[in-house]
Amino acid sequence: MRDLLLGREPKDFDIATDAHPEDVRRLFRNCRLIGRRFRLAHVMFGREVIEVATFRALQEPGGDNGEQHTDEEGRLVRDNVYGSIEDDALRRDFTVNALYYNIADFSIIDYTGGMQDIEKGMLRLLGDPETRYREDPVRMLRAVRFATKLGFRIEPATEQPIRALAPLLGDIPPARLFDEMLKLFLGGSALGNFEMLRHYDLFRQLFPLTETSLSHEENHFPLTLISHGMANTDSRVAAGKPVTPAFLFAVFLWQPVRDLAARLEADGQATAQALQHAGSQIIAEQAAVMATPRRFSLPMRDIWMLQLRLERKGGRRSLRVLGHPRFRAAYDFLLLRGEAGEVPQELCDWWTEFQDMHPEKREQEVTRSRPRKRRRRGPRRTAETGSGEA
Repeated sequence: MRDLLLGREPKDFDIATDAHPEDVRRLFRNCRLIGRRFRLAHVMFGREVIEVATFRALQEPGGDNGEQHTDEEGRLVRDNVYGSIEDDALRRDFTVNALYYNIADFSIIDYTGGMQDIEKGMLRLLGDPETRYREDPVRMLRAVRFATKLGFRIEPATEQPIRALAPLLGDIPPARLFDEMLKLFLGGSALGNFEMLRHYDLFRQLFPLTETSLSHEENHFPLTLISHGMANTDSRVAAGKPVTPAFLFAVFLWQPVRDLAARLEADGQATAQALQHAGSQIIAEQAAVMATPRRFSLPMRDIWMLQLRLERKGGRRSLRVLGHPRFRAAYDFLLLRGEAGEVPQELCDWWTEFQDMHPEKREQEVTRSRPRKRRRRGPRRTAETGSGEA
């Protein structure tokens, strides 16, 4: 409803009813119930899944019906107290998300002042902000995401506790944080979300190693790399082009990897070995905070390791790099490094021209730029060593 009122095409519709999940299952044979913390009914129509939620209510303080529980930090760990549509509206997170479209008479139902907040361009949390954030710390991330997506201001009382409560995100399961990361950075407002997350000290909770690197930046690096990466992501989303989380993680974690690789190299490791070990360690440390599926961590390593090969242009090895399945992602990453001033722009231009060359011309370029091999001279044969005698 919110998006329709703002003149935007809704991504989907949330369906809510006074029927309990078990009632929905009795009505539809093609229905299954999911969730324990938040019980929902999924009605299947072919490949399409219609998610149906039951109106819920906030439990009265001191009440206990076995269907709503909070932990010692006040975080809501189970929420299956059912109620009326008004109860359901009052327990939503933000007023702009508490609007209902009545399909019986096509009217808008607003119990929370959401219509007024949309007119003001303001994002306001329902209830006491600190209590609501403690119930579910992810609401702080949602506040940032909706503010940038809608172009709204966060209401002062809603934003006031965020910095102090940001560490509560450390109690959120890494897999859930990964899902929230995708929503923040793959929705077309990656740059705005990055800047606002840093403003409220929330980015530190998602990427602590990166935030540490940002606090020691030199010549605006790595901030410029990340900013260019986020702007590039937004452009690709706007153009309908695919964006992979592996590339985003590679951008966010590149500076921590570089820093650790430099220390390992100073301790005597070869450059490639140091980069490989650093990448593995940084990925492992980041995964403890936010889950990183293997299907993304492996391409991240490839993107990083290919940077060493891309920095050495010319010769047959350039053709081998061009045929690598991760070449395009690694090349795009190289361009970001060029924009940020980490590598010479001439290097980026060479790879841009090289991959667009006709195969015959590319072969000529390889031959022309092939490094000359130095003739190896073997040990001088002496009468004693050349005779084969002991």
